[in-house]
Amino acid sequence: MLTAFQRDFLGKIISVPSVGGKPEEKAPYGKKAREVLELFLAEADNQGFRTGIVGDRAGWVEFGTGKKLIGIICHLDVVPVSDGWNSNPFTLTFAEEETDGEVMYARGIVDDKGPACASFFAMKELCDAGRIPENCRVRLILGTDEERTCSCIQYYAAHGEIPDFAITPDSVFPVIYSEKRILQLKVYGKNQNGLKASGGSAVNIVPNSAGCIINGKEFSAAGRAAHASKPELGINAIILMAEAMEKDGINLEDYPVIKFAKDLHEAVLKEIQAEDESGKLTLNVGTLKADQEGCEVRIDFRVPASMDCNDLINKIEKMASGYGLETEVTLNLAPLLKDRNSPEVRVLSDIWERHMDQFTGFKEEYRKLHLQPKAVGVGTYARHIPNTIAFGIQAPWQTDQCHQANEHVTVNDFMQWTAIIKEYIEAFCKLICVNESD
Repeated sequence: MLTAFQRDFLGKIISVPSVGGKPEEKAPYGKKAREVLELFLAEADNQGFRTGIVGDRAGWVEFGTGKKLIGIICHLDVVPVSDGWNSNPFTLTFAEEETDGEVMYARGIVDDKGPACASFFAMKELCDAGRIPENCRVRLILGTDEERTCSCIQYYAAHGEIPDFAITPDSVFPVIYSEKRILQLKVYGKNQNGLKASGGSAVNIVPNSAGCIINGKEFSAAGRAAHASKPELGINAIILMAEAMEKDGINLEDYPVIKFAKDLHEAVLKEIQAEDESGKLTLNVGTLKADQEGCEVRIDFRVPASMDCNDLINKIEKMASGYGLETEVTLNLAPLLKDRNSPEVRVLSDIWERHMDQFTGFKEEYRKLHLQPKAVGVGTYARHIPNTIAFGIQAPWQTDQCHQANEHVTVNDFMQWTAIIKEYIEAFCKLICVNESD
């Protein structure tokens, strides 16, 4: 059961709609991103923790003493809210469900406000129990623009104190030793035939709605949102709309930006394929916009680490030019590869093994399937700050909740998050910090 303090704290953090906004003074990622950071730090300060802000972009909460530093890195910004919610996404909603017990619904409860709060609760529980490390410090680092640019943590890495080791609980269990390249493109050009169209809310979310007007007739489609790293969990409304237009007799040759989006989607599924130990090539046609100023689609690729990125870009550029469109690379994050046999990875794997059977939906056969370090398509802060690895926070046999409508977690699993973070803190205070006085 959550304590009254935990419920109140979670509710306050969830209530701030911290979707990235326009830069303002002392708020480079918008008012709400700054508001949620200040709220979190004020609450932590009231509980006796040391706090700080680095360049108005990231904050930190710390306890313990010593020169060595272990870290937990989370983010407080969230993706935009799509349709399909059964409750207010910015109100922490509890529901009792027959198979899973008490469940919490809210935008950010999994990605990544919930893990940030669970990490803070772990720190507070250790302090309340008098288990304060004397040979090292523990710092919870809080970014505020992970969902768009990660420049918040890049700034921290350049100007803040780097942990001797850190985890980022912003992915799945077990330990994540490799992350695919993230490549995002804008394909754009002049509007043709007066097309008016829109779809999607962010390039890293499978669009759940799209619509356009052709010769006074409206076409629309409803899909299902999902994280761009797992497009198979969603239904792309932009592609559905294009298919509906063709079925109605519309010649997509007259609307190149829509035809390009549809053809590229099909080409990656059937022709432009690649796979290695980090996974398959995936794409998400995330947003569509067409008006009198021009037209564009934005596309998110998760690229296997061994695939030639320049070759992929050249293929897209060549294909786009055939539709009279230009291509711009808007994001190109190199893949990440860690030593899966390091002592740190082994300790984290042991912690996961001790807790995995306590998570909702566990079956004994999962122990062999989901114990060893793995590679994923998501991008985490581990790419941007040294000595950091992604660890958790979702159980791998559960449906990914990131960027989904009705994002949720069971109270049972949330409590396991806190327990795992507590064990991580104490284990790594010994592993990393025990020799500080030598």
